[in-house]
This record gives sequence, structure tokens and C-alpha cells, in this order.
Amino acid sequence: MTKSFYIDNEECIACGTCAEICPDCFKFDDSMEHAAVTGFDCPMDLVQEAMDNCPVTCIHWEEAQ
Repeated sequence: MTKSFYIDNEECIACGTCAEICPDCFKFDDSMEHAAVTGFDCPMDLVQEAMDNCPVTCIHWEEAQ
């Protein structure tokens, strides 16, 4: 089962680390104000690695409802 996650745009400093670690799920380029989630079909261990390496911890798992 795929878990959903999101980037808190207010916290994101546009460093691009998430897109470097997991380009299948995150996108960033210099024209963007913050990184973006582009999909959820990627290895969850890479998503977690992106979360763990984000300098401002702005990537979060969606709460189960």
C-alpha cells in the first residue's frame, strides 16, 4: 500500500534535496519557489530518505483518516 506525503510549502526553502534523492516523486528547478510532489508511485524508503535529509523537515506523511 502506498502512503501519501506532502511538502509544506510554507516551510520549504527550495534546496532541491528531495528531488535529488527521489526524482520520481519530487520535482525542483531554479524557477520554482518550492519543491513539488509529482507522484506517489516510488519506493517509500527513498521518500523517507528525502524526509530525513530535508534540512527544514518540510516533507510529511499524510495522516490516516
